[in-house]
Amino acid sequence: MENNHFVSVIIPCRNEEKYIKNCIESVINQSYPKDKLEILIIDGMSNDKTRDIIKKYEEKYSFIKLLDNPKKIVPTAMNIGIKNAKGDIIIRMDAHAEYPDDYISKIVYWLEKSGADNVGGIWITRPGSNTLIAKSIALALSSPFGVGNALFRIGVKEPREVDTVPFGAYRKEVFDKIGLFDEEFIRNQDDELNLRLLRNGGKILLIPDIVSYYYARDSLSKLWRMYFQYGYWKVRVIQKHKIPASLRHLVPISFILSIVGSMIVGLFYEIGFYLLGVIIILYVLTSFIFSFKDAIKQGLRYLPVLPLVFSTIHFAYGFGFLKGIWDFIIRKKYKNNKIQDMELTR
Repeated sequence: MENNHFVSVIIPCRNEEKYIKNCIESVINQSYPKDKLEILIIDGMSNDKTRDIIKKYEEKYSFIKLLDNPKKIVPTAMNIGIKNAKGDIIIRMDAHAEYPDDYISKIVYWLEKSGADNVGGIWITRPGSNTLIAKSIALALSSPFGVGNALFRIGVKEPREVDTVPFGAYRKEVFDKIGLFDEEFIRNQDDELNLRLLRNGGKILLIPDIVSYYYARDSLSKLWRMYFQYGYWKVRVIQKHKIPASLRHLVPISFILSIVGSMIVGLFYEIGFYLLGVIIILYVLTSFIFSFKDAIKQGLRYLPVLPLVFSTIHFAYGFGFLKGIWDFIIRKKYKNNKIQDMELTR
């Protein structure tokens, strides 16, 4: 294939001194021609060494450019990048990840071959550090029990149309048609944009041969904050676009409501506490089965930790969803246009 497309890689980042170097190196080492490539790194005013690292690369490579993102959040970074991009193909990359040297070439090839508007690949999760907790988090984020039927996480065997992909490549004309990223969404901004894309007749393609390596959060507290935000902002996506939630989005909140509901019933009727016991036993048993299944492949040392990681994911998402219902649906917080930024996870 002739590389006729000019590609703009946009990398939002903030306080990524641990990962940004390897990320940039993996993009520099791409097989795609450098005269058809630019790398725009949009920094959310990092207060660690991230900016110093980026500036050294900017001085060395003419196709790398550092831009400021005073609002610090990802959708704003993406919009700054898109507005400054010269390419007819926009690839959104994450600073917390690394990319094989054929990543861009493959993604451009499939965009051209398929006629899709957004193409992405499989997300292989790596631990954020060398601890047992970090490794268990990476394992849980690749498990169906942890992430449901998110195909880009659990994998597919052949190209498949999906509703979203990580680190996707868009034809730039898509943004002229459907608009830029919605800066209301601290989280779920990719899901929200891809929803608009599909509603406007677009096509999103997941390619199993395209792979990226993502470094997961390395502590349960960071994992909790991230999934709490996912659940919280998913409610606003559903509300704003008046769409029904998919089953995987409703499972955590249904689980939490069943626990709370059975406890309330138990205050008046004894059967409520029996029901609570059944719910908890079934969850613990299911968690143990999946934990054993995943641990047997990687090592039984993960068995005591995986249930804790699974519960962190499920409860964080569920409580985030519940708070989203309270804020957006009951309090109608969105109407005053003063939705405060939640605590950033990095």
